[in-house]
Amino acid sequence: MWFKNIHIYRFLRPFTLSAEDLHEQLTQEAYHPCGKMDMESLGWVSPLGRQSDSLVHSLNNCIIFSARKEEKILPATVVRDFVNEKVEEIETQQMRKVRKREKDEIREQVLLDLIPRAFSRSSYLSAYIDVTNGWLFIDTPSDKKAEELISFLRQTLGSLPVVPPNVQKAPANVMTQWLVNQNDCPADIELADACVLTDQEGAVVNCKRQDLLAEEIQGHLEAGKLVTRLAVEWHERLGLILDDGLIIRRLQTLDLINTQLDDANIETPEQRFDADFAIMTLELAALIKRVFEIFGGEDEAAYAKMK
Repeated sequence: MWFKNIHIYRFLRPFTLSAEDLHEQLTQEAYHPCGKMDMESLGWVSPLGRQSDSLVHSLNNCIIFSARKEEKILPATVVRDFVNEKVEEIETQQMRKVRKREKDEIREQVLLDLIPRAFSRSSYLSAYIDVTNGWLFIDTPSDKKAEELISFLRQTLGSLPVVPPNVQKAPANVMTQWLVNQNDCPADIELADACVLTDQEGAVVNCKRQDLLAEEIQGHLEAGKLVTRLAVEWHERLGLILDDGLIIRRLQTLDLINTQLDDANIETPEQRFDADFAIMTLELAALIKRVFEIFGGEDEAAYAKMK
């Protein structure tokens, strides 16, 4: 259950709900399947899967929860084909032109006929609140999906005082300096083999499986490009891509953590979930603190202006 792509948000005020209180709040917006005429449905489900009724799970003063979104699949081309077929039938039989208003009415009727017969697909999104450190982590690479979950959580709770993190130093400048002079790279950060370089004009160079200290990369840096994404390894425990937007991408466990998980006495799926969640929350707390420290620490003055 390790998160793979992480959007991080900072609570502007301490999160005071207990796991039990949060569960009760989430039940007000629990997931229900799409109705006959619904195009989509969004609601909270158990992070432990269908075998559990609890909408939250708590360890290490961290509370994990999940949302499920069901969407009807009704491609616009299918609707258009049905509408055009009906319009052509009317024009042929009645020897007249179908105007826009009537065509809109036909489209509405087509939708009423097709929606109940449409297939649906479901997607799941998990997040957890680190109560001790005041962070919200959302497991998605998509800004849109992260904002959708925040909006739904805010709707459920009535308020949600969270903002993207602010740091003192521009991450792109710091990561660029690591490639310009490897001696500036922190001792606990090891460069991997991928990065994304961007210039002020919007030109993008995506480098994969390359020596990041090679002359080709240095040439791009000398031309004014900045590192906006950088693959690194941290403490031989986690591999990840650092994003200049302070998003963690492609998180993966390395040998030290894998050995720790393998050595754990795990007999059931529930025990596996607890072991993964316990280790993940501890590791991410340490990682994020270190990442923010590397980028000059959080900008508390910026947070104060948002309160």
